[in-house]
Amino acid sequence: MENSKKIGLFFGSFNPIHIGHLILGNYILENSDMEELWFVVSPQNPFKDKKSLLKDHNRLDMVQLAIENYPKMRASNVEFSLPVPSYTIDTLTYLKEKHPNFSFSLIMGEDNLGSFHKWKNYELLLENYQIIVYPRIFGEEKQADYLKHENIHQINAPIIELSATEIRNMIKDGKNTRPMLPPEVFEYLDGSSFYK
Repeated sequence: MENSKKIGLFFGSFNPIHIGHLILGNYILENSDMEELWFVVSPQNPFKDKKSLLKDHNRLDMVQLAIENYPKMRASNVEFSLPVPSYTIDTLTYLKEKHPNFSFSLIMGEDNLGSFHKWKNYELLLENYQIIVYPRIFGEEKQADYLKHENIHQINAPIIELSATEIRNMIKDGKNTRPMLPPEVFEYLDGSSFYK
């Protein structure tokens, strides 16, 4: 399908979304043939007690606020209605059925390649989808074999090692996180008791 719309999928808990996510997303859009980038917000696993994880709709709200001024970015809640735990291959299969005219690519940090062989049906992911890999400082050395695969494309994106965990801890300690968050997300959190 030569004329299919090219969509990059950036999965994450976005707890909270921060400027590192936006810088990376914007870089990919400006330096690839992607026409849109979707932030796919991962739902909370009901079998795991994650007190630090905000409710699904709050994290989706923050993504929507953060990308208001980025017309090529979308917030996706597609996994909210899929069985938990969410497996990337199942989400992609569902999206492909729902949007047969779209061509989906997976965006992941190179640190994920080390454990990629443990992903459900990772061979199908490799065969059927383009995978865009962005650099991480803490990437493992084991990924060299994957990087030779024709569907894996390394991009030389800026390395922004901002940690959502660190941001949550700073909020809890009453420290200023304004420079690390999109302004709309900072205001959203500043007016709430989230992460405190």
